[in-house]
Amino acid sequence: MTPPTTAGHAVAAPTALDSLFAPRGVMVVGASATPGKLGAVMAQSLAAYDAPLYLVNSRGEGMHASVGDALAVARGAVDLAVLCVPATATAQALRDCADGGVRAALVCAGGFGEAGAAGEEHQRAVTAAVQETGIRLLGPNTSGFFLPARRLLASFVPGVAQLAAGPVAVVAASGGVNHALAFRLQRAGVGVSLCVGLGAGVDITTSDVLEHLVGDDQTHVVALHLETVQDGPALLRAVRRLSAVKPVVALVVGRSDVAEFARSHTGALATSWRTTRAVLRQAGAVLVDDEDALVDAVTALSGRRLAPSPAPGVAVITGQAGPGLLVADALQTAGVNLPRLSGATQAAIAEVLPPLTFQANPVDTGRPGPGFDRVVAAVAADPAVDAVAIYGLTEPVVDLPATVVASGAADELPVLLGVDGPAHDVDAQRAAAREAGIPLISGPTALARGVAALVDDAKGRFALSHDVTPAQPWPGLAGPWDEVGAKELLDALGVRTPPRRRCRDRGEALDALEALGGPVAVKLLDAAVLHKTEVGGVHLGVRTRDDMERAVDSLVAAGAREVLVETMAAPGVDLIVGARRDPVFGPVLLLGLGGTAAEVLADVAIRTVPLSDSAAAAMVDDLQARRLLFGHRGGPTLDPTELARVLTAVGNALLVNPDVAEIEVNPLRLTAAGLVALDAVVVTDEHPH
Repeated sequence: MTPPTTAGHAVAAPTALDSLFAPRGVMVVGASATPGKLGAVMAQSLAAYDAPLYLVNSRGEGMHASVGDALAVARGAVDLAVLCVPATATAQALRDCADGGVRAALVCAGGFGEAGAAGEEHQRAVTAAVQETGIRLLGPNTSGFFLPARRLLASFVPGVAQLAAGPVAVVAASGGVNHALAFRLQRAGVGVSLCVGLGAGVDITTSDVLEHLVGDDQTHVVALHLETVQDGPALLRAVRRLSAVKPVVALVVGRSDVAEFARSHTGALATSWRTTRAVLRQAGAVLVDDEDALVDAVTALSGRRLAPSPAPGVAVITGQAGPGLLVADALQTAGVNLPRLSGATQAAIAEVLPPLTFQANPVDTGRPGPGFDRVVAAVAADPAVDAVAIYGLTEPVVDLPATVVASGAADELPVLLGVDGPAHDVDAQRAAAREAGIPLISGPTALARGVAALVDDAKGRFALSHDVTPAQPWPGLAGPWDEVGAKELLDALGVRTPPRRRCRDRGEALDALEALGGPVAVKLLDAAVLHKTEVGGVHLGVRTRDDMERAVDSLVAAGAREVLVETMAAPGVDLIVGARRDPVFGPVLLLGLGGTAAEVLADVAIRTVPLSDSAAAAMVDDLQARRLLFGHRGGPTLDPTELARVLTAVGNALLVNPDVAEIEVNPLRLTAAGLVALDAVVVTDEHPH
């Protein structure tokens, strides 16, 4: 159905959270006339909103004695109740509000799940009230939300009244972080559209707010702060939907959280923080490491967005060579493509700039002067350039925002300004840039971070444009999953394994040596032993019958009832591939360098499944040691297409067999002849980890 229009503009369809963020009327339950009390501060903040406000306090002079009295006067025109009552009274207050037709509530108070057994009981009562009445609840334990353009300030922090309206929505796990980011954006000259602190998230979650923002015309970019994830698939769906229409920049807390490792190698590597970041990026979000980078990224993305691309070309124009070098160095470190400008572009620039400046990209203007707009226009018109970053100090010679406007470059592609100078000069330039719709950031490194965010956003949407690889049917194999069984599964999935023999006694082992030819690997074969090397269960380089006799004796002494005799693989570079069922996000896939490198250095790439062949092949780009896989010192060269086949086959196997908890291939060796799985473990849900 086509949405209704007003004055030729589409009107977003109403969402489930409109009663919270666009209420027809507001009621403060537990209002107060005592300055400083929560009920008084909230009543004062909400007075600015252009809708009826009803104050409820049985002991307050001039206030309604009860929720019912207030709603009788309002005649059903109250959508939002702000509850400033103790935790003990919250559940009943919610029921009273819902009975009177109130559709949403904000609970700022603490004393719930974070407060021990008594608080947990109060939280259970609140959750039950929400489930039974259908009222939507933000909180508890949050400092609220605010929409400056509407003057809807449901916050007990007085400073929010000074915030300017703008294009950035902040969705934060913490009410304190919500406010902190809003004030930082204000100092950066960027206004906010909606700022929400989720608090305990008893009802309304991050995913709910992100879904609401999909149709919010006032929001052009979203700053997302995450501490924990309750429903991983719902979050990823929301981020995918939202990032398709506006950028999402995510800051995930928990880099040092190592409290709960899974027992397998794969689980130990796929920690909560790392997995959350990886799958958010896969869903289209731009990832940042701290609040400074978050502000820089959303500032950059508040302007024109790059088109989806695997490697957008960025040109840097600088008024001073030293800062320009800082920008270029940071961009190249971040993997941003800085293409060399064409001969025609350089010739056009040379007509304006002195001959001693560097003009191939970055473009050093020496000192911006007359004709600077022609330089910007020429660079922006280069066919290899998709975005332009311009840095300069504030000088009386050139007004950078005005020059960019005169060049026309910002009408065609994203332009990001970086300006430094006296504070009042930078503020004036920022105001002029904002008027022109051009994002402005202060500082060379900050400018580079903003540009990298533009590029990451374009790369993320490009990756999302590819269809996922369908899972092939389960081959019908069943456990117990010792190494032979696991490798038979890999064979059926199209993953190459070495020739091998299952041997039940010494004679069969000797026959296998003769049939396969040396050297061979001889391994303990037992589905209950996941890590054979730890119990002395692997003997490599067995060539002779005497070697085989000694190997079998050793394995029998270690408890082996069967052994695996397998052809030794050619030398190469070892990888690890693992698929497991993450408790939050479901099936996830991991790729890393094999051995201790992946475990100690955490040099891994993680994705949810299913995924496309191109996305699977691109996982190798996340690895810091990826150069080892492409002919390093005469070594083998990885075929990304072959790697993608292995990754999608292993990952998708979990989708078609819910009984399999995880599959680990370690090592998956890259040889001159391609990839070969040297060891494999399959774990079912019934297996005692």
